[in-house]
Amino acid sequence: MKHLIVTLCLFIAACATPPVKVASKAPTGNYKLDPTHASVTWSLSHAGLSNYTARFNDISGVLNFDSNAPENSAVNIRIDPNSVSTGLSKFDEELASSSKYFDAGAYPDIRFASTAINITGESSGQITGDLTLKGVTKPVTLDVIFNGAGKSFGNPGETLGFSATGKFKRSDFNMSHLVAFGIGDEVTLRIETEFNEAN
Repeated sequence: MKHLIVTLCLFIAACATPPVKVASKAPTGNYKLDPTHASVTWSLSHAGLSNYTARFNDISGVLNFDSNAPENSAVNIRIDPNSVSTGLSKFDEELASSSKYFDAGAYPDIRFASTAINITGESSGQITGDLTLKGVTKPVTLDVIFNGAGKSFGNPGETLGFSATGKFKRSDFNMSHLVAFGIGDEVTLRIETEFNEAN
């Protein structure tokens, strides 16, 4: 048993390394979002009593990363609105299908495509991109932290990790249902992503 534990520890050490925190030292290349290590959660005010929070479970995307000039990098993300998850299955179905909300039958994709990147620090920046939601495309800016580059479990190449936050008004995207009754218009996004080096 002791031998098995030692072997397992050596295997884990070989598969994962502490991340390099400086973006300029990360490998340039094409990366694919790892859906098993990514989350997009959103929250809005519920009549001022709480910040109601939910997430999406189906996220995909690609990143073209330029370590020599990170501002020249580009990211493109797709979210399936049918994957919205509140913990209440009937409400999930209503959010996904109703024309008052995501109307996924008519608009099956939520998209974010970067248009500009502003580097604000050694491991921080802002990504502005076009958010397409419910047939409307408008710019949204995300504050991004580069968590590092390193080896992730189960991935043979390099992995890049990022955290991001942003805000937008849902009424700008034809989703103003119940805003007049105290359900928040401003949506706060919290994003955690890992991108694996593409084969």
